[in-house]
Amino acid sequence: MTPRRAPLVPALALLAVLAGTGCALLEEEPDPSQLVCRSDAECGPNEVCFPDGCGDPGRDIVVEVTPNPHDGMHAQDFRVDPVRPELDLELLEPARVAGRVVRATSLPAPDGGTTTRPYSEPLHLRADGESLLLPGVTRRYEAELVPINGAWELPVGTGEYAVTLTAGDLEVPPVRGTSHVEPGARVPLELVLPAPDTVVRLSGRVVRQGELLVDADLRIQALDADLSPLSQRVPVMRGSGDFTLVMPREAARRSAILLRVTALGEAPWVPQKTFTVDPRAPLTSPLELGEYGEPVRVSGRVVGLDGRPVAGATVALRGQVGGGGLFHGPLATTTLEGRFTVDTLPAAPGGTLSLVVVPPLGVTAGLIVQPVEVPRTGAVLPDVVCPDRRVVMGTLHLPGSTEPARGVRVAVEPIAEVPGWPRPPGGGEALVATDDEGTWRLRLDPAVYRVDFLPAENLPRISRVITVLPGEDATVQELATFNLQRGRTLTGRVTDGTRTLPYASIRFYRVGTLEGRPSSVLLSQTVSDHQGRYTALMPVR
Repeated sequence: MTPRRAPLVPALALLAVLAGTGCALLEEEPDPSQLVCRSDAECGPNEVCFPDGCGDPGRDIVVEVTPNPHDGMHAQDFRVDPVRPELDLELLEPARVAGRVVRATSLPAPDGGTTTRPYSEPLHLRADGESLLLPGVTRRYEAELVPINGAWELPVGTGEYAVTLTAGDLEVPPVRGTSHVEPGARVPLELVLPAPDTVVRLSGRVVRQGELLVDADLRIQALDADLSPLSQRVPVMRGSGDFTLVMPREAARRSAILLRVTALGEAPWVPQKTFTVDPRAPLTSPLELGEYGEPVRVSGRVVGLDGRPVAGATVALRGQVGGGGLFHGPLATTTLEGRFTVDTLPAAPGGTLSLVVVPPLGVTAGLIVQPVEVPRTGAVLPDVVCPDRRVVMGTLHLPGSTEPARGVRVAVEPIAEVPGWPRPPGGGEALVATDDEGTWRLRLDPAVYRVDFLPAENLPRISRVITVLPGEDATVQELATFNLQRGRTLTGRVTDGTRTLPYASIRFYRVGTLEGRPSSVLLSQTVSDHQGRYTALMPVR
């Protein structure tokens, strides 16, 4: 069968959705408001226990098919309701934004007004958006192109997009538009570049302090309060500090805009600084980065609570430096003895920088962020003692029994921060497997995680969302024991109506509600073979 197209639903951000624990509950009595389900046995007939509660495994399913991005065939999403054992997936034509860009020209008085002409100079296009049917599944596409008589096309996956067009000509401000792209659609989007006599130039000067210039390649850009661009990112003249920004007339009528100065290079020893200015008045005073100092060296040693060195940890310093700018230093890696040396700008007078240490996955020592004083002479720090990562454990049983599920791979992916802690590096790979008792153990830093359980036998994957909270105690966070789910096999062909599509990526998601917000949970993923056939394993009661 061909999946039935259903009305599209708004997409919301997944990170705001997955702040709850879903079915991943602690063994102690949980808050009743968060008690969803622990096993399929708690659900009604023909229902299984999902992270958002009991549900029909044949309903609320969305399939994402990505045929071949290299050929401009991007993701298409369809509702599948109900799921059937033989499920052919017939795609429509590749979706694309069919744009047209014109340059406005003001007409002479007394008629006034404007006319337009096609724009055929180099452009940079960027489309940022989300799936229409899969909350939290984000998509981004970029391209460099030259319009033909003003016309251009950008192949994209289905979704809701904000499209930003940036001309190669720095005298032309960027323009933005939105596109709602459904499967097989060719969505028109006309963007109008402002007339040359309607733009406003804002000129100024960037200095380090007083008349001292910055000995680095700098760029400056005008932004609104939401950090959307009002001008292009233009160079600051290295020999004079002068710059000129070109903005639309309406942007120059605002009471305040932001001007952000950034240095180029992998490790430029110049902080980023953002100024708030009134664009209605000339910039009579230079934008002063301040006396942020010269690079200094900081060294130290990273150890665990047991005093043993932590090897292979990444170390970096970041924070406010002299003059009020923000600096993110380069990364360093600890040696086998746990030692590191990292270069940075000194901290602002009387202030501190944040030292961020991220030990490698699989070790006991965990992530730490601590303030350190970094004077203009550099510093040798006392030992940095990492806390132990929280032990998270649980037990899995085979479907419908108390028999342990052995050899189930367990993978984790951080999906959100907990307040006051940075998000740990992305995982996704299987870190451990359940033992002969069906028990698994992981050490995790504070964060919100999606935990995926991947059985070796012919059983479907199952996911839970857990929150690992910070704390210096050694309390083990134990998840309630739950059962794996039975699986059913789906088979079918992927076609575009006239031919089969080999090696297409296929993902089945359940769309539900977590903590009162829409969410997407991956149930199965597979790839079609050379004949366009696929086999997927889905949960069933």
